[in-house]
Amino acid sequence: MKTKQTVTSGAKTKSSKSKSIQTVGFFGLGIMGSAMAFNLMQAGFKVYGFDPSADSAEKFKKAGGIFCKTAKEVAQRVDVIITSLPSPGALRVSTEILEKNGRPGLLIIETSTLDIKDKEVARAALDKVGIHLLDCPLSGTGAQARNKDLTVYASGQSQAIKRLAPVFEGFSKAHFDLGQFGNGMKMKLMANLLVAIHNVSTAEALLLGERFGIPIDTAVKVLSDGAGGSRMLQVRGPMMQNEGWLKATMKIDVWQKDMKLISQALVDMNTPAPLFNSTVALYNAAIGLGHAESDTAAVYDVLQRMSSKPSKKKG
Repeated sequence: MKTKQTVTSGAKTKSSKSKSIQTVGFFGLGIMGSAMAFNLMQAGFKVYGFDPSADSAEKFKKAGGIFCKTAKEVAQRVDVIITSLPSPGALRVSTEILEKNGRPGLLIIETSTLDIKDKEVARAALDKVGIHLLDCPLSGTGAQARNKDLTVYASGQSQAIKRLAPVFEGFSKAHFDLGQFGNGMKMKLMANLLVAIHNVSTAEALLLGERFGIPIDTAVKVLSDGAGGSRMLQVRGPMMQNEGWLKATMKIDVWQKDMKLISQALVDMNTPAPLFNSTVALYNAAIGLGHAESDTAAVYDVLQRMSSKPSKKKG
């Protein structure tokens, strides 16, 4: 698999805003979509969006976005559409809207974490009407998205990916051209497998530290600079204190969808994954403890409840 990487620096380059791509639309203005939209506005793009949530619509308008009453309206007014969707059903509905209302040559950046087969169906349907859908899942949390700290795993038509570079640069720190359509989702599943493990290992280490009497903020700072450091330690570690998981950047009920996709891929590829499999029960337990709407950092709470603080030995 040949890949091409583009890293976005903080400074604007001559290509930071394309003359041909002036307008970007969004189908989905949730945690990720709204963050990407805001950064694209900051980069100078005119951003349109639609989301059925009234709360999301209001926040988008306050941020400076142009809210459309329907997804159809978005499709008719922009050069590029970024889809950030919660389910295969939402992708099917979006595809039908684009088939009927999108103009030939419209580019779709599909960022959702969904089954590759569902994305393939959408791509084939849109190809028939001259609309190009790219498989471009993202690596990063909602908090990272706000800070433009995302990586784009782009796959599909290479020329389209090249043309979209200014858009990717508007909301991410780096993007990769991974070649054949679907390779983006394959890389995303690999990344999320690591996230699942690193999130739990972070919780284990920080809980041990708490039992030692070492504050979480101190542990995160020190461990991040050592051999045991990880991106999840840096991002989720701070959320594992003072019930930080209540402010979700990745809700556990949404994460469960990703976990199922990884599990199915492991079965399909006949790949053993003992570490990943050991985390499944902890995420399931988090749901059982009422953490469906909490951030995945809530696995720390699960581990806390699984054990009691050992009493000091006498003598």
